Amino acid sequence: MLRHRRTLARAVALTGATVVAGVIGLAAPAAAHITVNPSEAVVGDYARLAFRVPNESDEHSTTQVEVVMPEETPIASATLARVPGWTAQVQTQPVDPPLEVHGAQVTEAVARIVWTADDPQAGVQPGEFLEFPVSLGPLPDAEQLVFKSLQTYSDGTVVRWIEVPVPGQDEPATPASVLTLVPEGAQAPAAGGGEETVDEAPAADAQPGTDTGGSGVALGLGVAGLLAGLGGLALGGLAFARTRRPAPATASDSAPASSGGGSAD
Repeated sequence: MLRHRRTLARAVALTGATVVAGVIGLAAPAAAHITVNPSEAVVGDYARLAFRVPNESDEHSTTQVEVVMPEETPIASATLARVPGWTAQVQTQPVDPPLEVHGAQVTEAVARIVWTADDPQAGVQPGEFLEFPVSLGPLPDAEQLVFKSLQTYSDGTVVRWIEVPVPGQDEPATPASVLTLVPEGAQAPAAGGGEETVDEAPAADAQPGTDTGGSGVALGLGVAGLLAGLGGLALGGLAFARTRRPAPATASDSAPASSGGGSAD
């Protein structure tokens, strides 16, 4: 009996630990800094990218996003998608020597892109994120592009996402966005590559999303899994108890043995 009790207790502990770990894993938060998606593109291509901007403030909206292009690896052109409620501006600067694009000499490159909300209500609200789509190219011959960003809130606070991540080291507190470049001829990422002009933002790109929504669904699924696990555990315990209960005596067991009746005569 003692051995069976220990086995049941061990099963309870393992089941509880597994269910709790599942709940915690489903509720894990997403990254909170500005990122570029996809994170990989092909040298020489025009890449369609989206800068994802989450709001880290509990009270104020994000009203301006400024993405700075890398000066050491200039990019000739940027085509923007429309983001409802926001005004976008592409700033350029002279480059020397000029860039050669499709056989032509280009003397200016993209310096920065600035998105400004038309009003605070149109900004990225607390608990939300917004994606800003852009087509950049041709991408220079380099290993990576580092995009430093400035995020301005409605109260005037400015967060500078400018620290360059170093491979093999911990991520800095305010990391810049990094786009990894692969050589020409390599397989293009699913969402990038190919020259294109973006006329308008896809519905999924231009609309704000909530960081808490995904976590809430995950938490709900985790709680449902916890309840299901505990219910299964209770049923297992009942079945275990029934297997340990002695079988009831039957009528044939309690009846006296027959003496055989009349004589042999």
